Amino acid sequence: MRLTRCQAALAAAITVNLLVLFYVSWLQQQPRNARTRGPRRGTAAAGPHVTVLVREFEAFDNAVPELVDSFLQQDPAQPVVVAADVLPYPPLALPRVPNVHLALLQPALDQPAAASRPETYVATEFVALVPDGARAETPGRLERMAEVLRAGGARLVAARVASANPARCLALNVSLREWSARYGPAPPAPSAPRCDALEGDAVVLLRARDLFNLSAPLARPLGTGLFLQTALRGWAVQLLDVTFPAARQPPLTTAHARWKAEREGRARRAALLRALGIRLVSWEGGRLEWFGCSKETPRCFGTVVGDTPSYLYEGRWTPPCCLRALRETARYVVGVLEAAGVRYWLEGGSLLGAARHGDIIPWDYDVDLGIYLEDVGNCEQLRGAEAGSVVDERGFVWEKAIEGDFFRVQYSESNHLHVDLWPFYPRNGVMTKDTWLDHRQDVEFPEHFLQPLVPLPFAGFMAQAPNNYRRFLELKFGPGVIESPEYPNPALLSLAGSS
Repeated sequence: MRLTRCQAALAAAITVNLLVLFYVSWLQQQPRNARTRGPRRGTAAAGPHVTVLVREFEAFDNAVPELVDSFLQQDPAQPVVVAADVLPYPPLALPRVPNVHLALLQPALDQPAAASRPETYVATEFVALVPDGARAETPGRLERMAEVLRAGGARLVAARVASANPARCLALNVSLREWSARYGPAPPAPSAPRCDALEGDAVVLLRARDLFNLSAPLARPLGTGLFLQTALRGWAVQLLDVTFPAARQPPLTTAHARWKAEREGRARRAALLRALGIRLVSWEGGRLEWFGCSKETPRCFGTVVGDTPSYLYEGRWTPPCCLRALRETARYVVGVLEAAGVRYWLEGGSLLGAARHGDIIPWDYDVDLGIYLEDVGNCEQLRGAEAGSVVDERGFVWEKAIEGDFFRVQYSESNHLHVDLWPFYPRNGVMTKDTWLDHRQDVEFPEHFLQPLVPLPFAGFMAQAPNNYRRFLELKFGPGVIESPEYPNPALLSLAGSS
């Protein structure tokens, strides 16, 4: 069958329409970021490359509307995202324009998952984290900051805000293994300083993909959470010689508003540090902040199974708050024993820690002391523990252990970090005891190791230890044990295997 010219033209028109429809459909199915990605360098700009993201503000007293308006005055097309956990109250008077979004981070029953993800509203290459109390005054400043970032050398760039607390540069070392963050002064720089962290008010700009690849990108306080995560990854922030003006009507101008913001900020910071696994923060000058367990709280880990505490499986060592409590308990128990005339000595892993570190082994979770069984009656607390649990005037708990015929002194009724006291007695020149556990080091030994006892630094004080403690340790653990650190149960988890 031959086609007429009219039929051929109609067929061609139908084919072209189908191709156009297919192309439009394909475009609509592409991810939003792929369709709105900024132009490559060397091409004409197609619009803003930076989204302003406002996260750090107080719902009860803020200058967020002024902040947003100031950026829109410089560029009406400027993308802005205001992020809050829940709907702010009183409500924020934000402009009702398509490029300004309020993102609520707490999931809601009636919203899709994407609604609580701030990256849903960010289609630009860069994000500027702008604190409450800042405003824009000069057009193109964010784009120029983005150009500095594109030039390389740092993963973040920042500009101070001319507030009462402008940003300053800090060095920051984060150790997940030690549950700690150490702040100090940043080294001097001839030009724009490179920092690990900032303290104070600043506009911080980074790539959107970097921000939203962090595990807690918008956790508050924003600066605390952001720089802990970036410093851990080795990302530097370059502090530029640029300043954003402060709001004309700054927030938190009353004493009550400042008190409330500071109180809630402290609570948020403590909760964030605990959630991120930071138990100790140290500052220049030696100031320490503790965010772990205490006498009034349970210890940081649960029941230990297989001599391997849970934190070792997480690639961490004993939390510093737990080590502090163990040191305090050990010092106190030794003082009580010495005052009562009870002969004692460092045992097992505690003696190994003293020989190797002069302290508790960094991954150990208790302290072990040997005592002479015949001296137990000299100590009031041990006599009381024979009959039941005794809480002394300092809040330490003395009791008989349920695992066998030995004593245990707990840090408190709430916190069960403890010192174990193992009663030994001599038999034919050999020290033995009545309870043996399935530990390699739990063996009899000649009494001459205790005649005499010798002082040895341990956990910040001088403790008594067996003489010739190297031979004593090698008898219990094997040759070269002091120079060969290992986890308590390498069959479950070894030190080398956890690195």
